[in-house]
Amino acid sequence: MIDSSRIPKIPAFALPALIGRLGMRLPQWPHSLNLALALNAAKKLGVLPEETLSQIEERRFRVTVTDTGMVADFTYARGAFRPLFGDAGKPDLHFTAPLSAYLQMVSRQEDPDTLFFNRTLSIEGDTELGLRVKNMLDAMEWPQLSWQGLRPSFLAKG
Repeated sequence: MIDSSRIPKIPAFALPALIGRLGMRLPQWPHSLNLALALNAAKKLGVLPEETLSQIEERRFRVTVTDTGMVADFTYARGAFRPLFGDAGKPDLHFTAPLSAYLQMVSRQEDPDTLFFNRTLSIEGDTELGLRVKNMLDAMEWPQLSWQGLRPSFLAKG
């Protein structure tokens, strides 16, 4: 489980609008691929509850990061998260938020409910599916991580 006392506090922030405008013009498929890879790594670590994964089989998801212009489309099929390329069509569930909200949620500094009720996180689509995913996020048990090891060597105090 993550020791949240050791994680630096992530403030609410918004990147400059120019970054979002530039990001929207870039190919979006790398975001879908990387998010699917990250979710598969979390599954392999045992962070994602298996019983919920079976309930989201063949469902389509979209994650939009408003201030970066990033859009990632993916599905969960045949036991793995898979990126969706090209026109993925209308997703079954669509999350929209600024980068800081996603970082706060992943680091457990904010829960999805708080972000949703503060209108920082928007969730559109299948309500029942949204509740399943929200409960999966709430039930995640992160392994103990050493955040110090994530600092690039050129930033290390010397």
